[in-house]
Amino acid sequence: MSTSDDLFDFDPAGLDPADRPARLAVGVVGTGRVGPALGAALRLPGHRVVAASGVSTTSRRRAEALLPGVRLVTPPQVLAAADLVLLTVPDDALAALVAGLAATGAIRPGQLVVHTSGAHGVGILEPATRAGALPLALHPAMTFTGTSVDLARLAGCPFGVSAPDELRPVAEALVVEMGGEPEWVPEAVRPLYHTALAHGANHLVTLVAQAAELLRTAGVAEPGRLLGPLLGAALDNSLRSGDAALTGPVARGDTGTVRRHLAQLSTVSPDIPAAYRAMAKATAQRALAHGTLKEEAAAALLDVLNEETL
Repeated sequence: MSTSDDLFDFDPAGLDPADRPARLAVGVVGTGRVGPALGAALRLPGHRVVAASGVSTTSRRRAEALLPGVRLVTPPQVLAAADLVLLTVPDDALAALVAGLAATGAIRPGQLVVHTSGAHGVGILEPATRAGALPLALHPAMTFTGTSVDLARLAGCPFGVSAPDELRPVAEALVVEMGGEPEWVPEAVRPLYHTALAHGANHLVTLVAQAAELLRTAGVAEPGRLLGPLLGAALDNSLRSGDAALTGPVARGDTGTVRRHLAQLSTVSPDIPAAYRAMAKATAQRALAHGTLKEEAAAALLDVLNEETL
């Protein structure tokens, strides 16, 4: 088997992919949106993807598209063929998968076992570690489409990296080879790290979808044309300036405008008013703490936002 030292023995710069020596045999367990893309990314610097496993018809087709020529087999067969195993399954399925593979003796000493869950560190790989595997947690902080578009998006993508100290260089080298940028996340704060990303990314999608729904109700045929520039600027400003970027009626203390917003929402949507109230309350509290909003104005706003009959 190739050793972890091999990761530092080869410089792929300037070589055609076909001329690069095979270094690690890579297996992918779980061919959802993430696994095939990361497998394809590891092919670029010369690793060989030798086997993959997927259950649904969609996942198998995805593997065939992004990993052409790679045989689709069972998870134990993937581990039997691979030096480096990517476990790219849903968060809640990971523990049972690792325990099952370890119990059946599928994991070999010295085998690199990598999961891509943001919610977990390497502790969840303990059954594999006891079997002699080298555990790594590499979480790409990106949403995946399950198509070749993901390969381009991996360029410069941050990866949340957790690993035993002695394996940190290996973990970081693998991330760099996939085109990403390693960000060290200590094991103890891994759940908080994932909570932050999920809160930002997942809830942003809901927020944008709700805004687009309201614009369509208002007669706007292409909501994205209005939302794109506005939200792009808001995101850029918030990343640069934090709470100093807060603007709009809540940050200004425009109670009358907020009241009218709530009245409009009550006539067009059953669920958006609750989301508006929650975000407006959070915005008011942050604006107050930052000094943008005065206490008297904040109190008036919160009174309106707590009037559930609006």
